[in-house]
Amino acid sequence: MSDSQISLITGANKGIGFEIAKQLGNAGHKVLLAGRNEPAIKQAVADLKEQGIDAYCLPMDITNHESIEQAASHVESMFGKLDILINNAAIRVEEYGKLPSEQPLAQWRETFNTNLFGAVSVTCSFLPLIKRSKAGKILNVSSLLGSITLHSDRTSYTYSDEFKSLPAYSASKSALNSWTAHLAYELRDTSITVNSVHPGYTKTDLNDGDGVFTPEEGAITAIEIALDTGNSMSGQFVHMKSVLPW
Repeated sequence: MSDSQISLITGANKGIGFEIAKQLGNAGHKVLLAGRNEPAIKQAVADLKEQGIDAYCLPMDITNHESIEQAASHVESMFGKLDILINNAAIRVEEYGKLPSEQPLAQWRETFNTNLFGAVSVTCSFLPLIKRSKAGKILNVSSLLGSITLHSDRTSYTYSDEFKSLPAYSASKSALNSWTAHLAYELRDTSITVNSVHPGYTKTDLNDGDGVFTPEEGAITAIEIALDTGNSMSGQFVHMKSVLPW
């Protein structure tokens, strides 16, 4: 079993996921970049290796349980454990500008299949390996759009025509937050912490390049929690050291 910190990031070939992998790699972690686009993941790993980072390609389709199980077996054979799991992979397939009731049900199913069911499936498959870590961490990359409290707050940027046109994406992140709270409860008497993180409105492909933060800035919250060896916080929704309402 490896003595190094082993971190796995889903959806890691670009955007926030790539930046999380890069920053954890720079901190000395062995980083496993997971994604279903194998050529893109391989290129991302090559880019990190050129910077001296100990990076590995982990082909994995989080909507396919067999693919996830194969990836978990591969990680077990290579490292024997997993210290940090960051569920970052997500999609947004809804069109901006439509009313919530106008978004097709098929898009709800597609969204939840990745943003919720994929994250749950990955977590459950890798949990036995995380339990072998001295202090495992599970981070679910959520969104402010997952906060029902803020969706009802007229002073929040979520209270707008633009973001109310993403009901499936928002609900998938609310569900992910609920999964965070439930899993944190299950693992409350262990050394494993489980938290949701809001990266901030980040300039990524998911947002069509719109946003306030760069991907580097969007990675900050996840990195702070991942690298804080003294932090026992669990079951929280966090952005830049502030706890957000569910």
